[in-house]
Amino acid sequence: MPDRASVRKTMPIVPMSQLPEPTLLHRPQAILFDCDGVIADSESVIARILAEEITTLGWAMTAEEEQRRFRGMTGKMLEAALVDRLGPLPEGWRPRIGARINAALTEELQAIPGILGTIAQLSRRGMKMAVASNSGRRELELKLSHLGLLAQFEGRMFSAQDVAHPKPAPDIYLAAAASCGVAAKDCLVVEDTAFGARAGIAAGCHVFGFMHEPDPAMQALGIPTFSDMRDLPGLVGLESVA
Repeated sequence: MPDRASVRKTMPIVPMSQLPEPTLLHRPQAILFDCDGVIADSESVIARILAEEITTLGWAMTAEEEQRRFRGMTGKMLEAALVDRLGPLPEGWRPRIGARINAALTEELQAIPGILGTIAQLSRRGMKMAVASNSGRRELELKLSHLGLLAQFEGRMFSAQDVAHPKPAPDIYLAAAASCGVAAKDCLVVEDTAFGARAGIAAGCHVFGFMHEPDPAMQALGIPTFSDMRDLPGLVGLESVA
């Protein structure tokens, strides 16, 4: 499977206005959300800190490049990539960076525009929902708690630490579907990266790409995309959020 960098070089960027309208053959029985970039507007915060820390290690990097290279990866995957490039990391590097990220998220984290109203609307209409993230468990709980969503997803939130194989393997979405009591084929996954979307596809779910801007890697997967979270209820056959 080509990485984001190689796809970006070979795939044209299609204007958002020319992307196909997302549709489902039937209303899903459950919606499985990624967290970063879908529920929590956390990626820019995390990318800024990681870029600073990676630059300190000797690999000059901007926040934009950090997102292009590592977005959607688990902490272990990121660490392995750094070791491959730079050699052994300083002792305690990962927990120290994790603590810095958690502190920044506590102060700076915002919800993706429209997502809180969308989740409330879907809940009122009886839609089953779960969260599946490649974040660590503590970080995921911190984000959902900060946004007032911890109770909403109690018993139906999954981190990379809760499954044998994180995204892009299907494990986390299979677990999320099972927590809702719904077969994967009857679930809709909402992802903002091709890395995560491949996990939903591998699990046998329907997948929508939530795109903040045109993404050649996401477009290369051929999945439906949308760009305003307030549109999601209407796209799954429920009334839209005002």
